[in-house]
Amino acid sequence: MTLLKSRPVKILAIVLSIIFLFIIGVMAFINFAPQFGAKPSGEHLQQISSSPNYGEDQFVNQIETIQDMSFSNMWAALKESISAKNTSPKEAFETYFGTEKPTPSDSNVVVTWYGHSAILLEIEGKRIFLDPMLGPHSSPVSFFGKRFKNKPPFDLDKLGQLDAVIFSHDHYDHLDYYTIKRIKEQVGHFYTPLGLGSHLQAWGVPASKITELDWWDSAQFGHFTFTATPARHFSGRGTGDRNKTQWASWVIEGHSNKIYFSGDSGYGPHFQEIGKRMGPFDFAFMECGQYNDKWANIHMMPEQTVQAALDLKAKKMMPIHWGGFSLAPHEWYDPADRVAKAAAAKSIELITPKIGKGFSLQQEDLPKGQWWEAYKPN
Repeated sequence: MTLLKSRPVKILAIVLSIIFLFIIGVMAFINFAPQFGAKPSGEHLQQISSSPNYGEDQFVNQIETIQDMSFSNMWAALKESISAKNTSPKEAFETYFGTEKPTPSDSNVVVTWYGHSAILLEIEGKRIFLDPMLGPHSSPVSFFGKRFKNKPPFDLDKLGQLDAVIFSHDHYDHLDYYTIKRIKEQVGHFYTPLGLGSHLQAWGVPASKITELDWWDSAQFGHFTFTATPARHFSGRGTGDRNKTQWASWVIEGHSNKIYFSGDSGYGPHFQEIGKRMGPFDFAFMECGQYNDKWANIHMMPEQTVQAALDLKAKKMMPIHWGGFSLAPHEWYDPADRVAKAAAAKSIELITPKIGKGFSLQQEDLPKGQWWEAYKPN
């Protein structure tokens, strides 16, 4: 009888030991794996905490931005994600990296979209990369957030020298450890929102190559002016670092071009403010994708994306933050369908290039086809 009683106790002890070791392993991974980066600390933390956009112990949005992290809401979101259909394309996207493209010049801006929010600008004699997330998965682990298949995939070894890189925030689908380790030696200078430089320094980028800007601060880069502008979002890569670094949108202004890059943002009055203070814009790259009504405060619906472009006084807009990863339960092509319909209703010029196919902002036949239709499920 004593033996029978002791067996369940031993089994329970083994199960609890396994759970304990699993938790220890997860915490060790989060604290020591390099892809999590590093939080601001010491003098760096003292500097950024003096920002008017830094609250008691973290960065804050301009307006109240509540994110419901309750168990019931998280459970509902998980169930929705599990039951979602067509969140990833069945076929690989045909890409055009390395194919013929317009020749960049002082009067000819060439844009190459790498999917999601990664954009190469060849503008007025400079090569500027926006949110160069070029890794295979948008998470700290390889089994989650896998990139949609590209045929052929882009070759990082052929990227070449980059004069500047601009980051909008530190989420994995925008700031990628794999990419930084591969390209850091060929980048002239990095521009980031406040605090994000702590990640780059942890990955071997010298502080002398990093400029951090608060909202409405500007930096000169040759004849360019880069201005960090507000966004409505959040930040964080692990446990205990939520909102410890800032998030931003960006204005890139040269001699002949003024371009807006939204980064990630929920809809809000900041778009009108930016449009009033810095618009109109020749071109706007606008977040459109990975949305859900459960997190509508931090990611726009496609119809809001179009309205935000109007608020900004943008002459043309290109939807980004789609075509790369499945990070929300909507169908992968839903952002493109909805933004095309909304743009037509509001009479705003919508640009929809194929992945890797460079085009000139000045060309008459700008890419406007609905290429994604060919990849929809039958």
